[in-house]
Amino acid sequence: MSVTGVWVVGAVPDEKVGDLLRAAVQDSSPPPVSVHWDVPGGLAWWRGKAQESLFSAPTTSPGSWSADEDAFRLSAFLDACRDDSEHVEALRDAVMDQFPSDGEEGLFVAVARKASPFSALAYALGPDAVLRLPGWFGDFLLDAEQVRAQLPAAEEALALAGAQRRDAVERIHAWMTGLGDDPDHHADELLDGPLRVVRHAARTGQGAAGHVRWY
Repeated sequence: MSVTGVWVVGAVPDEKVGDLLRAAVQDSSPPPVSVHWDVPGGLAWWRGKAQESLFSAPTTSPGSWSADEDAFRLSAFLDACRDDSEHVEALRDAVMDQFPSDGEEGLFVAVARKASPFSALAYALGPDAVLRLPGWFGDFLLDAEQVRAQLPAAEEALALAGAQRRDAVERIHAWMTGLGDDPDHHADELLDGPLRVVRHAARTGQGAAGHVRWY
């Protein structure tokens, strides 16, 4: 059973991006026929709930949150939007081999017990801001030109200040305690870290990638 959610965002040498995509296409097989979540319907439902809190704060336990039924529904929707097919997982592994070593400016890693860090961020930002982020619900692979082109939208979604940022941080904490088991998660870094990597990639002429994973 998967108990740890991970979101990794890292810079990738620009010259490697094309090779990774070509290898992924050559190695892929036709996807199995399966029933997928109704994404347009799920997004419409989420937009209707975007301004609401999906968690309640128990008066007996300050700082902790209880997830409402809609929080579980949103979590299931976000997980269902992720492609966990074998060939996509293989591409994620190959891309991660190109990331810089831990601790460098071009790498951001968020880990949480029983919760997806990207889903926590998505709940904090709301559906329209999430759709401005690169790629598809936390997963992306961009060459250097695409990084530069998509940086302004990423900044618009993530560079929050004032009341907007305080609300986002509170929502991240609610997700991490109401659905996960990570009350000490660094919510500010979940906003700042991915943008820092994308800005670094743009500044240094590199590509960038992000992966949502469960372990």
